[in-house]
Amino acid sequence: MTETLRRGRASLAFGFAVQGVAFALLVTRIPALQDQYGISDGLLPLFLAGVPVLAGAGSVAAERVVRRVRPSRVMRWSQPAALFALLGAGAGDALWQIAAALGAFGVAVGALDASMNMLGVSLQRAYGRSIMLGFHAAYSLGGIVGASLAWAGAHADLSLLASYLPVVAVLLPAVLVGSRWYVDHGPGGGDPGGKQQEPGGAPQGGAVVFRPLLPLCLVMTFAYIGDSTVSNWGAKYLQDVLGSSEQLSTVPYSVYMVMTLVGRGVGDLGVRRFGAVAVVRAGAVLGAVGFGVVAVAPGAWVGIGGFTVLGLGLCVLVPQTFAAAGRLFPGASDAAVARLNIFNYVGFLVGSPLVGVLGEAWNYRGAMAVPLVLVLVTLRYARSFAPGPDRYGDGHERARTTDVGRSGNGL
Repeated sequence: MTETLRRGRASLAFGFAVQGVAFALLVTRIPALQDQYGISDGLLPLFLAGVPVLAGAGSVAAERVVRRVRPSRVMRWSQPAALFALLGAGAGDALWQIAAALGAFGVAVGALDASMNMLGVSLQRAYGRSIMLGFHAAYSLGGIVGASLAWAGAHADLSLLASYLPVVAVLLPAVLVGSRWYVDHGPGGGDPGGKQQEPGGAPQGGAVVFRPLLPLCLVMTFAYIGDSTVSNWGAKYLQDVLGSSEQLSTVPYSVYMVMTLVGRGVGDLGVRRFGAVAVVRAGAVLGAVGFGVVAVAPGAWVGIGGFTVLGLGLCVLVPQTFAAAGRLFPGASDAAVARLNIFNYVGFLVGSPLVGVLGEAWNYRGAMAVPLVLVLVTLRYARSFAPGPDRYGDGHERARTTDVGRSGNGL
């Protein structure tokens, strides 16, 4: 039973990493996609906005599908679909082809993000201690690997198809094999909390009420507004506002991703030692400090320091928000995660244009104050991350899986 959980944890972490690779390969080659398909600057924002919109639809669909089938099955087939869509994006030459590929990628990624976090939340409950940040650390690692592969392909002047094909050829069979060990609600299909299951694997005895979920939705939105600010405006800010070279302007996102990996790699230990509320508060403060340093930086290297602090702070918010949703609705965690996941894409859609509009109308230093304030607002909702009575978490972490299949085997 313990070995089943360990295999499930390892295979899910690998799935998170593969998702990070695929997403980075897409977003870091957007200029090449624009050139290959002849997408105008006016059309490009429409194509890019379509991906998170359809991803939100995919997350909604995942919530409905998991009422009948297990989340592991949704993940098992949505991940290959995302990889095929990535390959399709690199293979065409007509606008309808890239539109279809990006549409398929968006829907698949929405279902994939929802299902993998459903599995992560249920595995964390099975373990009885914080492991959710580790899954997202694997995603960050995959993002770094994907960005490195994209850089290598661009440096070698490879076509998008030549860059994507070997990666998909390696990852596709690997994820299909790894999916054999995904674990739904603990070994043998039993819910870790002892809830009875419906035939499709969805726990009975719970329903998602939006009002108590709302604070977590806001935190998720604010976190992704901050994240999209870094990914979309970091390079431009460093070059245009802080006067860096073009080469140096690529550094902020790189150090940001490295620090998200570091922060998530040690974050679970922090949650176990200090509790989720303290970790979320610390992350929000560090995120705000990072944006503050970026906003007032006199030069490029100080700005890079701000982006470094930003990565260390923001990285804990999203994994802990998913974990908190699972604790808040232990009888309907899959539905809660799917609905919460939609606000991932809301933040992404809002963040980039918000900073751009404010930067053009006012100035980009002032625009950085907006995500700073929003991240600080997270402090107001930090208590939403506290566990309720008789739930695992702060002060209730268990060293043994006493609630998994009614077994007392230690992990």
